[in-house]
Amino acid sequence: MTGALRAGKGERKLFSEKRIAKRLSVVAREIVRAPVRPDIAVPVLAGAFVFAADLLRALAREGLDLETEFLWLRSYGKAETPGQVQVLRGVSEIVRGKTVLLIDGVLDSGATLARAKELLDEAGMARMISVVAVAKTHRRQLFKADHALFSAGTEFLYGYGMDRGGSARGLPDIRVKATPRKQKRREE
Repeated sequence: MTGALRAGKGERKLFSEKRIAKRLSVVAREIVRAPVRPDIAVPVLAGAFVFAADLLRALAREGLDLETEFLWLRSYGKAETPGQVQVLRGVSEIVRGKTVLLIDGVLDSGATLARAKELLDEAGMARMISVVAVAKTHRRQLFKADHALFSAGTEFLYGYGMDRGGSARGLPDIRVKATPRKQKRREE
C-alpha cells in the first residue's frame, strides 16, 4: 500500500473500500428487486462518477444493464460547503418517458439532487429512483434519497469520486477531516 492510500495526518477513513463493496452489492440487489426498476441511469458528474461506475457494474451482475446519460452539476467547486447549483451540462430527451436512476456521491442539503430532478422533469422523465453513496444529516433537507450506501454526519467527505479542493477523487475509500480530540480541562 502506498502512502497516498493511507489516511494521513488530519484525516480518517470513514468508509473503507471493503465496506463500500459490500454495501454496493446490497443496494444493487435492492434496486433490482424493487417493484419499479429503472430504465436508464443518470449519474451526476463529477462527484458520482466512481460510485456510478461501481454501481452500474453491480447492477449488471444482478442482471440489470442500464443505458446511461450524464448530468453535470456543480455545487461545491473548491469549497467544503455547498453553494448555488450550477448546470454545466443538462440531460437530453433520451430520458423522456423512462424511469431514471439518479446517482450522486453525497446528499448534503439536497439542493443538487432537487435541481437534477427539476432538469429530469423538464426533459420528460416518467419517474425517478435516487441513490447516493452517502446521505448526510442536514437540518434543512430539500431532498431524500431512495437508497444510500451509508449515512453520515455533517463532516466534509472526500474520496471515492468526491474531491477535496480538486483532488482525492481517486481514493478507494471515503474520508473525513479528523476532528481534534477534546482535551480535558484541568481543575485548578
